[in-house]
Amino acid sequence: MDPDLLQRLYQECDGYAQRVHEKLVEDERIQIQYSTLTRLLRELGLRRSREPRCERVPDEPGAEMQHDTTRYWILLGGVRSMLVASLLYLRYSKRRYLRFYRMFNRFRMKCFLHEALMFWQHAAPVCIIDNTNLARLRGTGRDAVMVPEMEAFAKQYGFRFVCHEKNHPNRKAGEERSFWTVETNFLPGRHFQSLQDLNQQAFQWATVRMEHRPVAKSRLIPAQAFDHERYYLVKLPAHLPAPYLVHARDTDQYGYAAFDGNYYWVPGTSRQEVNVFEYADRLKIYQRGQSVAEYALPADAVRNQVFSPEGMPQSARQPKNRKQPAQEEEKRLRAMSATVDGYLHFALHAGVQPQRFLRELFALSCRVTAAVFIQTIERALRYRITDIETLRRIARLSISQQEFQLSGVEVDESFRQREAYQQGHLTDAPDFCLYDQMLDDQEGSDG
Repeated sequence: MDPDLLQRLYQECDGYAQRVHEKLVEDERIQIQYSTLTRLLRELGLRRSREPRCERVPDEPGAEMQHDTTRYWILLGGVRSMLVASLLYLRYSKRRYLRFYRMFNRFRMKCFLHEALMFWQHAAPVCIIDNTNLARLRGTGRDAVMVPEMEAFAKQYGFRFVCHEKNHPNRKAGEERSFWTVETNFLPGRHFQSLQDLNQQAFQWATVRMEHRPVAKSRLIPAQAFDHERYYLVKLPAHLPAPYLVHARDTDQYGYAAFDGNYYWVPGTSRQEVNVFEYADRLKIYQRGQSVAEYALPADAVRNQVFSPEGMPQSARQPKNRKQPAQEEEKRLRAMSATVDGYLHFALHAGVQPQRFLRELFALSCRVTAAVFIQTIERALRYRITDIETLRRIARLSISQQEFQLSGVEVDESFRQREAYQQGHLTDAPDFCLYDQMLDDQEGSDG
């Protein structure tokens, strides 16, 4: 076995031998026993010491499932992003369902549980959670009182939420162990182009790879264990309604309703208020109680886009309040100097609203001379300033501290020879006698 290959894979997989073994077999096509691999890693001085085992608790088929979330920094297309991992775990059969979110709230929790349980088509009667306020109203542990909304949601699926005692996270040790497996087996050595790609790989890993893989020394295979456990679980109806949120929206004169930074065309001529029903993967638009359009939710981070119903032509009109792109303003600003280009690189990654910021900054560059603007940007970059009003004050200060002479206007003296000027020059003088008469009449009345 090539030591350089082992060292490279060990480093790429963050030191997790199980993931190294997978990559050797699948990517390098090298058949090697796991015990042989760990011995070679120890001989190279790479193998980590074994951590102490946790206390083992006997499991009962169909007794409970466990849910929890945790946060990870993950590279998506080369950009480091903070994501929330949500995982549901069946304690007896060791089945898992994993999904990642940019944000996780009560609605996302309901969507995740619906998605996982409908995929399994079964639910355990008890779901162990921590003392999260997403499901808990007050109290902790056995004294916890659930939010009525979440209690009613769980009842539809035949289970109830139970909070573990405070400072007793090992009550859901299977869930904690699952996250450890995510950290040591799923994330190392994988690359993700987008959130959709990440969730697709997570789905395949949790529901295919891990379900048919023997677990620990017991050699339990989750898919086979579930075939036995499902007889003890609650069988779910095939058509349980998916969770949704209702948002009231107006439509503009061109028939568009705005939602989450995008614009959706509402068919028909009526421009009354509509209700947008938000589901986990789609939108439904209702007007006067009738469904008028349905849209699949766009990909992650898609904003300021216009959508029409599938099979219908794109409207010729654009939404009234749609933000116009500012690429031209950005291009002209960056071309001014390397200092402005470096400042934009900083500012656009500092949380500003890109289109508005670029337009206001470009407008400022048009109101002052290039020297004043570049001096303003240099100071803003030095002190990490992105507020436009502060930039204006810096520009005014620069003007007051230095003598910036306005450039003279060049006048083409040949304008007197132009035909239009000659025609105006020869026009008869205006007759103001009418106004003189009005003044005489006024003086006569005063006398």
